[in-house]
Amino acid sequence: MKRTIIKIDENRCTGCGACVTNCHGGALQVINGKAKIINEMFCDGLGACIGDCPVGALSLEEREIKTFADSNKEQACCDTSSQSHQFPIQLRLINPNASFLKNSDMVLAADCAAFVYSRFHHQFMRNNSIAIACPKLDNQRDYYVEKLTDIIDHSSINTLTVVIMEVPCCSGLWYIAQQAQANAKRKIPVNKVVIGINGELQNL
Repeated sequence: MKRTIIKIDENRCTGCGACVTNCHGGALQVINGKAKIINEMFCDGLGACIGDCPVGALSLEEREIKTFADSNKEQACCDTSSQSHQFPIQLRLINPNASFLKNSDMVLAADCAAFVYSRFHHQFMRNNSIAIACPKLDNQRDYYVEKLTDIIDHSSINTLTVVIMEVPCCSGLWYIAQQAQANAKRKIPVNKVVIGINGELQNL
């Protein structure tokens, strides 16, 4: 599908974030010091953000973009076999000394994420340990922070990836991960992945 969409000159971009604030569709985000289009389908092509760039790094261009329908077609052709190698366990029930956590890359996912993102198994469960949680329903934020801190310090996980939905209640899970990272004695990379309400990745 061909559409008018924003174009970013990364050589000029200073990462000030003015365009992000004024992007009404939520299509822009500052990543690694540069403005990035996190989802082309969110860009309305009206260019409201252009005038807010102090260095003239933004312009409009017409180009082919992927639609939701295109994304669904691509996902349908891919391997749909299960990638699970452990039972998905609620965070509150995990033993920090569990063997499946040892030296693993851990994914902490919102309960609903796997139902919305069709490639969840392929992208997040393969070769990873998995825990699930919903801070809104469980209302155990302090306990979750303590449990996750314990996991980071004692299970020897290498990384933590938090997979959340594009809904306000999911922000609590990212808060829990950030607090646990701050409290833990071991320092590991902690990353956030956001899934849109229509099932698309917003950042990775």
